[in-house]
Amino acid sequence: MNRYLIIPDRHHMEESIALSKQYNLGFEFNDFFTPKMLDNKEKCERIACMYDEQDMPDLLTSHGDFFDVLVFSADEKIAEISEMRVKESMEIAKRVHASAVIFHTNYEPFLTAQLYLDNWRIKTEMFFRKICEEYPDINVYMENMFDQSPDTLKTLAERMADVDNFGVCLDYAHAYISKTAISEWVKMLAPYIRHVHINDNDGENDLHLAVGEGVIDWKKFLRLKKEYFPDVTVLIETTPLEKQRKSLEFMDDFGFFA
Repeated sequence: MNRYLIIPDRHHMEESIALSKQYNLGFEFNDFFTPKMLDNKEKCERIACMYDEQDMPDLLTSHGDFFDVLVFSADEKIAEISEMRVKESMEIAKRVHASAVIFHTNYEPFLTAQLYLDNWRIKTEMFFRKICEEYPDINVYMENMFDQSPDTLKTLAERMADVDNFGVCLDYAHAYISKTAISEWVKMLAPYIRHVHINDNDGENDLHLAVGEGVIDWKKFLRLKKEYFPDVTVLIETTPLEKQRKSLEFMDDFGFFA
């Protein structure tokens, strides 16, 4: 499925829906990924009911909680709370009819000991195999966060290749500012990429600029996309409506939607 998404602004739904219809966009919910929001069940339900009343697009995804979510933690209590947050994210995704939830790898890239990386991979695999089995109708996409190379995420994706509802969310901007060339990220993860996040930056910091506002080579992005991940969903991950419009206008002129 070659389809783009934006983050809906629940305070300006008319504008978000108008953009969605103009460019045939889906929505990725960013309303529910904070612990404070997940703890407020009443507010979550109010927001979900508000979305129920809207003329929503058919493609919906949701960003899961990622603040201090360490399902691989050696501290059992931290791991228990992390499991709770992941399951809360999956439940709210089910409630708002999202087809996929995005979680972060969240490991510390400066801890390079093989024992640490093996622990991350083993525990993360065990945990998300269980989650994918428990929620077979919702896709789980693992996003590179602080990762400086695709190696560790690739190892996990290889081992979980038999799980139909698991895949990789390549955050192109995160990868772009890492120590590894963007082409290597794409080539190594290509078989497992199911979803992509894009925005722009200065080549050093994760600024979430509008597409076309920074230094990312978008001609190269389109070449890599065409060759390695032509049929995946892509979120334009900028939150303000103004940046979304600017991104979409740039992308339209640049040939993204041709």
